[in-house]
Amino acid sequence: MKKLLFGIAILLLLGYGWNALKSAGSEENKVVVREGTAAAWEGAESEKPGAGRQMMLEIDSGEIYKGDLLLINSRHPVPKGAKLPDVVNLFERPELAEGIGILDDSVELPPELLSRFVEMIKAAETDGVDRFLITSGYRSVEKQAELYDKMGADYANPPGHSEHNLGLALDVGSALGLMKEAPEGKWLERNAWKYGFVLRYPENKTEITGVKHEPWHFRYVGLPHSAIMQKMDFVLEEYVDYLKEQGQIQAKVDGTAYVVSYYAVKGKRSLSIPIAGSYFLSGNNMDGVIVTTWGSDASGAKEVVPL
Repeated sequence: MKKLLFGIAILLLLGYGWNALKSAGSEENKVVVREGTAAAWEGAESEKPGAGRQMMLEIDSGEIYKGDLLLINSRHPVPKGAKLPDVVNLFERPELAEGIGILDDSVELPPELLSRFVEMIKAAETDGVDRFLITSGYRSVEKQAELYDKMGADYANPPGHSEHNLGLALDVGSALGLMKEAPEGKWLERNAWKYGFVLRYPENKTEITGVKHEPWHFRYVGLPHSAIMQKMDFVLEEYVDYLKEQGQIQAKVDGTAYVVSYYAVKGKRSLSIPIAGSYFLSGNNMDGVIVTTWGSDASGAKEVVPL
């Protein structure tokens, strides 16, 4: 403990300009977050993420409404004209979800989301947790209206205001009982973040999300975002606000370093982004875009670890 405190003190004295240094998890799943905008690294150029590796990115305001980090809730609807996802019916293609129960013949999911979920469930099976069900995936606005009328605002967002309407989330059940009690629910609550998923409506965040606890509703946001949200105890509403406030943060997850940057967008804009190897762009469905770059260490080495 003394060594840790001494190390942090030395970093501050050297003027790295990190507003905070936070780490969590085992050695296998270690998460470190360093806050601050690019200005915070002035005077410490060798530690500035992506130093010497910048690229220009031309975007327009349409990018605000695309990507895995879109905030969809009662205040921020599905973007007008949004492209509906290509989906597969899991009842017709059971081989795509082998070993996972399917509630009925209405369950549909985008193939990419399904493959990510299956990868996570295979990891759960190695821990002896293997009685998962998929109870809902992509949902049309019409189906959402039916659910909203049946469940009410406490447990469903209005039609056109649900993540299901864009195929961004899925509802997960257990053959052993309620998700809040079943091994499947407990495993996902502990481990989903490692695979890019987050529990979208936790019990202690109802005032922020506007939706009561749903231990079955999981949203894909991708790494490092799921890890940062887990570490900081954020729901998506808090996370997108946090990125907007900070401007730029660094995150190191299980040995891979990421830089996450927020940019306000009005009309067309050129972005100069730190590039450590590869990048991913997502809008926030409000006022800007979030650019994620990643490499193998905090200085942005050439090795690239894909998401």
